[in-house]
Amino acid sequence: MTPIISVIIPCYNQGQYINDAINSVEQVADKSLYEILIVNDGSTDDFTKRILISLEEKGYNVINQENLGLSTARNNGILASKGKYLLPLDADNKIRPAYIEKGITILEKKGDIGLVYADAFHFEGDNKVVKSGKFNIKRMMLYNFVDACAVIRKKAWEQTGGYDPTLTAMEDWDMNLSLAELGWKFHYIPEVLFDYRVRKESMLRTYQNSNSQVLQDYIARKHGILYRNEFFKTIKLSDRIKSLCYDFVKKITGNPNY
Repeated sequence: MTPIISVIIPCYNQGQYINDAINSVEQVADKSLYEILIVNDGSTDDFTKRILISLEEKGYNVINQENLGLSTARNNGILASKGKYLLPLDADNKIRPAYIEKGITILEKKGDIGLVYADAFHFEGDNKVVKSGKFNIKRMMLYNFVDACAVIRKKAWEQTGGYDPTLTAMEDWDMNLSLAELGWKFHYIPEVLFDYRVRKESMLRTYQNSNSQVLQDYIARKHGILYRNEFFKTIKLSDRIKSLCYDFVKKITGNPNY
């Protein structure tokens, strides 16, 4: 039977965590709903390599590639997938079973939804709930608040051309902006449906402390039309407000030349 959703797990030297990620997916009661694809992004750590070999021997679908980065690892996993929906899951994170079930239900019912996302629980560090909030394009243009761990319509991913392999981080932000540009809608589930492991070497903290401005500038240029259009919408709204105020003042003052 063809799975409905494909869970893509890239792994680079994260052998100590990947079984937790896999086990979280396998908590879903209906095994026919999903498939798991693990992408070994050229791991160099001996422990990780042994774990991945063991998983492959157990029958898991492990795709091996040279170290090409997270974007390419996800893309290659998706290209090999069979599901019509996708769930990218980092090897050090976990999902709640309801994420797959609720994500599928929403995408099946609403054909204009391209991505379903939810809240996260940060563990091994902050130990707190992080709420994503309802989708707002202007907020998304300022910063990314929709994690890569989301349920995505594969057709929508295909239309974007996939994750940008030139990005060493923020590839999920770029993907979200691309989906919005194409007119796909986002659906927010206001509950915790995945667990984010907070680590010192996590990608999130890495790009915050290194070349984040370079990446942000690249994304802004790449999505320049979106930013420009939203800017002009704001200007037009401002002009309309000024016009209404102008007309109101004319009426109450009786001064046509005001």
